[in-house]
Amino acid sequence: MAVLLHRLGLGAYRHRKLVLGIWLAVLAALVTCAGVFGGKLDDRFTVPGTESQRALDTLGRTLPEASGAGAQIVFTAPEGHHVTEARYTAAIAGAEAAAVKAPQVKAVMGPNVSGAVSADRSTAIVQVQYSVQRAEIRPSSLDVIERAAAAAEKNGLRTSVGGSAYGSNGVHIGPSEIIGVGVALLVLVVTFGSLLAAGMSLLPALLGVAVGLAGLLALTPAVSISSTAVTLALMLGLAVGIDYILFILSRHRRQLARGTDPQESIALATGTAGSAVVFAGSTVIIALAALSVIGIPFLTVMGLGAAGAVLVAVLAAITLLPALAGFAGTRLTPKSGGKQAQRSAAPDGSDGRATLGARWVRTVVAKPLLTVLAATGVLVALALPAADLRLALPDNGSAPVASAERKAYDTVSDEFGPGFNGPLLVLTETHDRPGAQAGAKAARELRDLKGIKAVLPPQPTHDSAQTVIQVMPETGPDSPRTARLVRDIRAAAPGIGEATGATVAVTGATAVNIDVSDRLSDSLLPFTAIVVGLSLILLTMVFRSLVIPLKAAVGFLLSVGASLGTVVALFQWGRLADILGLAHTGPVVSFLPVILIGVLFGLAMDYEVFLVSGMREEWVHTGAARASVTDGARHSVRVVTAAALIMFTVFAGFFPLDDALIKPIAFALAVGVAIDAFAVRLTLVPAVLALAGRHAWWLPAWLDRVLPDLDVEGTRLQKASRVVHREPERVS
Repeated sequence: MAVLLHRLGLGAYRHRKLVLGIWLAVLAALVTCAGVFGGKLDDRFTVPGTESQRALDTLGRTLPEASGAGAQIVFTAPEGHHVTEARYTAAIAGAEAAAVKAPQVKAVMGPNVSGAVSADRSTAIVQVQYSVQRAEIRPSSLDVIERAAAAAEKNGLRTSVGGSAYGSNGVHIGPSEIIGVGVALLVLVVTFGSLLAAGMSLLPALLGVAVGLAGLLALTPAVSISSTAVTLALMLGLAVGIDYILFILSRHRRQLARGTDPQESIALATGTAGSAVVFAGSTVIIALAALSVIGIPFLTVMGLGAAGAVLVAVLAAITLLPALAGFAGTRLTPKSGGKQAQRSAAPDGSDGRATLGARWVRTVVAKPLLTVLAATGVLVALALPAADLRLALPDNGSAPVASAERKAYDTVSDEFGPGFNGPLLVLTETHDRPGAQAGAKAARELRDLKGIKAVLPPQPTHDSAQTVIQVMPETGPDSPRTARLVRDIRAAAPGIGEATGATVAVTGATAVNIDVSDRLSDSLLPFTAIVVGLSLILLTMVFRSLVIPLKAAVGFLLSVGASLGTVVALFQWGRLADILGLAHTGPVVSFLPVILIGVLFGLAMDYEVFLVSGMREEWVHTGAARASVTDGARHSVRVVTAAALIMFTVFAGFFPLDDALIKPIAFALAVGVAIDAFAVRLTLVPAVLALAGRHAWWLPAWLDRVLPDLDVEGTRLQKASRVVHREPERVS
């Protein structure tokens, strides 16, 4: 691989105009396709094969309005008045009439039909049903609903609009993300000591992100892509793109400072550091692509979309960067006499004075047992809250407090009970006779179950054998008691079937979300086992050791556990929620753990390879176990630190977003990167290797013969390069 990448880097340098032109042409073509053919983003959560999804698909054919998105207009009378007063009922009726005329609206139910009037008669709800999902609702239709609500306000009512028809539907790029990129640029300037080098790191990363996002958006007409998938691809593509280019460019500049020709230097950097980049990127891609085995379409698209963004970042690092380096030439060489030049030209990678990172590693290695115990204790303590992890998908109760959908959600919860924000649909179906009578019997049976606040009369569908019963739980959509109620109804279904002669299935958006969360919870341990097993195999091949893979796997699990623990403490328990401005606390986003595991696995392998490969190189050269840990870390600790800081700032830049899906993912990834880089890779790793001594590099001879030699750091390429450069000296 190193030889192939060496040739690729050399070719990109020599044909830099062609390479840059290809990248710009691809970007232009994808942007054009996205603009001309791009469709809407689709934020539906489906889970094929489950009872709720099968029943919902059935309703999509026999009663489309029951399976489509819904909007609510919530009316509240002034204090001391009731919504049942004549002038208010007239205003509500006017809003109903206006809503009926809205495009795509299938049905409108006012409080006179549904009985949706609060016990104190202060609040009433008009329910608007669509036959299409939220992504397919035209903005003009929602505008009609909002104008109807505004007209009612002129008659003295307070109104708010909400329901599943409202929510986040786009990609978010705002000041916080720009600030994150700015901080990343500052870290690059400090790391390189050069604005040109910092810009050289950022430019190809941004171009790679643009290509990845444009390609993803261009696929929207053919594939259902969610706004969360696009934002995750943006987040990951930007973070890993900068990091991968940083690794290669830092090697290139170090070689330039030692007098290497720019053309040969970038080719050698692409072959050596580029090999590690390809390996690290491949692990991220594999882990993200593995999300498809869970069998949930939106998660599959999310994983593949993010994997595609990482693939583009790798391609940008090994092709676009060498091309841009060709335009820069010798101007990327560190300034003569400066700290960067001294540090780069020195054989040990320092400028004669120990850096902060090098001093930290020496401190860690001086008392390795104490370090291991202290670091492990802290990580385990951080991980303890993860034992209380509860998973659910967010709803409008997680929306920003000032949003209309959040106001409607809170008003309904306060006046009618939290269960009215997440009703369950029970589909009854007979085989050989009309289903109305069986539906009525099933409704009576359901009223006897615990956790149900109200059971509405059965509603017929276009199939005479079916009815739909709306069940209002006592608790909200994300409550464990609501999930328990779904399980109780399913457990009681056989008995209800015997009593009524009808099959019973629980569905609706709330039941589908619960099934998604259950599927993800069940998949968490097998997915973790696959990722950890993969890390053991890959690292054994890379480092020819048994201790290093085991240590890396344990460290990875500690990082994941500590990250999940902090997420639970903040987003579920509400610790520091007021300080950090969280609008809602409750269960953790269902797919956060698997996303965190997949992404953090790749990044952990990234840092592991760059840090430990230097230690292994020192061990091979000197045979001094403890000295190889400190001397080897000195080569890469600065780059790993800069890479981790960049990752952290990019992920943290997405945390201020008022998006219930992105905010916890951004927080988890930012904290996970910081914990893995600083607590595990820069603390636990050197301490464990110092404790293990010579045994850290032991591998049974038979296993050494069986395993392929990946040569991730391009050791053979570097040896060949040194031989080539010595030949002229012998001739002269």
